Amino acid sequence: MGGRPRPGVRSTGQGNGLAREAISSSVGDLCLNPMKMQLRRWGHAVAAWVILSVIAGCGGGGSASAPPASPVSPTISNVSVACTPAVVKAGETAQCSATVQGTGSYNSAVTWSASGGTINSSGLFTASTTAGTITVTATSVENTGHSGQANVTVQAKIPLSKHVVMVMEENQGYSTVAGNISDWANLNTLIGKGALVTNYYADTHPSLGNYFMLTTGALITDNDSSTTVWNVDNLARRLLSANLPFKVYAEGITRGYLGGNTGQYVIRHNPFAMLSDVADNPQVANQTIWPFSQFAVDLAHSNLPAFSFIVPGILDDAHSASALQADHWLQTNVIDPLSNDPAFAAGGDGVLIVLFDEAGSNDAAHGGGHVVAMFWGPNVKAGYTQTSTTVYQHESMLHTVMDALGLQNPPGAAAAAPSMTEFFMPK
Repeated sequence: MGGRPRPGVRSTGQGNGLAREAISSSVGDLCLNPMKMQLRRWGHAVAAWVILSVIAGCGGGGSASAPPASPVSPTISNVSVACTPAVVKAGETAQCSATVQGTGSYNSAVTWSASGGTINSSGLFTASTTAGTITVTATSVENTGHSGQANVTVQAKIPLSKHVVMVMEENQGYSTVAGNISDWANLNTLIGKGALVTNYYADTHPSLGNYFMLTTGALITDNDSSTTVWNVDNLARRLLSANLPFKVYAEGITRGYLGGNTGQYVIRHNPFAMLSDVADNPQVANQTIWPFSQFAVDLAHSNLPAFSFIVPGILDDAHSASALQADHWLQTNVIDPLSNDPAFAAGGDGVLIVLFDEAGSNDAAHGGGHVVAMFWGPNVKAGYTQTSTTVYQHESMLHTVMDALGLQNPPGAAAAAPSMTEFFMPK
């Protein structure tokens, strides 16, 4: 009943023969001929599967191609914000940037807003004259339900002064000075009228590194015997560049003196004599380094410079004599005369700073130990004691002095050190 077997092929029945014929007629010799011999060895149960596979492999049938993937819808997952610097003074700027994260082809643009001050479309924030914490917000344009925030602290500006006077005292820890009316009665009376920094620490032991930090923003050296002249950015350079007059009033020396220790004078207490802007220029030295007796003369003629740096001799700064003697010298030679000067009366701009270079050698907290620093003057908060937990050091004092003098970009570590605005009346 079945068809005649082809030579060399074993017949398995009519169905198998029909299947082979169907394969040949439907697919064609071009694709199937190379496989005919193999197919003849397989049963028809497998043949159909092979046919479909071959058709797909040979490009037959458009329905075998996979459809294109659907596009992923844009999704925003996070917006983060950073502002630099994070602490500015009134009227200053901080540049804010936003990072937008998400999936798909999303728009990474943001819109900016701030709870105070102003901010432009590029994220440049400008502080107002009001101190406080400002929240800066970046909102996704793609999805306004997603935003990020960062805080910028705005500090009040320190009032400008044309009469900043700094007096250096020596080697006394905080607890031996603040509240000690037996030895420091006059200084404590002044503290009651001015502002006391309760969280102030020197930077190192011994003295010289602290004096350099106060004037350069760097320790430079801890060798108290060094007389090396340093060519580094410093307060004297900034004052000279800005044409702001300054004088060092030091006990025991003559005008323009650039030599070493003599009498009560030790050069390590006068860092200006080791800064190249002064030490390498005799003309500048003659203009800026004076015997202390000149302080009374200038005061009497209302001729104090913008910045006065007072260096008592070692018998009058508590270094090598009693604290009682240092306190008496301070009252007689500095506090009393300034109290009668118009710059330190109501409406004036005078600022007196009394500062200890370092604590005793047994106190190395924060490098140089806990010491007293205080401010007094018509623009200083009267009777104020520090309320913040901020740690202040000599680099902060340099920053503060430069702020008061209107000098920008403090050198060295002073640039990032917190300015001591909390001790001044807001302006």
